[in-house]
Formats: sequence, C-alpha cells, structure tokens
Amino acid sequence: MTFLGKKVAVETSDNRTIKGVLVGVSEKMDLILSEPVGVDEGVMKMVLNGEFVKEIKLLEKPFDLRALSDRLTRVFPGMVSLREDLQIITVMDKIRVSEQGVTGEGLAFDKVKGVFDEFVRESKETD
Repeated sequence: MTFLGKKVAVETSDNRTIKGVLVGVSEKMDLILSEPVGVDEGVMKMVLNGEFVKEIKLLEKPFDLRALSDRLTRVFPGMVSLREDLQIITVMDKIRVSEQGVTGEGLAFDKVKGVFDEFVRESKETD
C-alpha cells in the first residue's frame, strides 16, 4: 500500500505532529508534504528531513483493492486478475482498474466502470 497522495500525520523526533498530504519521498527518505497543518500559517508545501521522522500514520481509509476485485469477480467470473504488487486489477486482459479509475476499451468497459463507481460511492458513504 502506498501513502503517496494520502492524508498523513507525521510525528517528529521532537514530538511534534504535522499533518498534510504526502506528495513525495526522496532517496534520503525525506518527506514532502503539501497543505501542512501544525506549522507556520501560509506554508503550502514542506520537506521534512527523514532523520527526524519518528512515525507516519495514514489518516484516511485505504482503498480496498481486494474487495473491489472480489466484486468484479462476481460480475466477471474467471476473468479478473489482481496484482497487489502493482495495485492494479485487470479484467479480461483489456481493462485496467486502480484507485485512480478505469482504463481500457471494449464492450465490458462500461460495466466495469459502473461497478467501480458504485464501489467508490459506497466506500465514501461508510467513512
């Protein structure tokens, strides 16, 4: 699971907590946060030195790719492949589904997109 693009809370070695959207991680494990809260007002983006990061917590519910894959399998039995390492679901070897959306073509695209949209809508209602 990736934290990139997600709201996180970072606890630093001096026990400060800074919340924001994790937009990048450098080779040195420095964290890049946008919209940081817990720092001076007006700061739009910041870099936290990785040596001072004690803990990173995800503040939003992670996207449940496995549950979406199970739902798609009920509609397309035997035609759904989940690649958790890539965070991708493939339907009929033509349609790709990820947290970002659905891409592909063919007659089944609209059905896959409908299942995806319903899944996302239901997930937001349970938050």
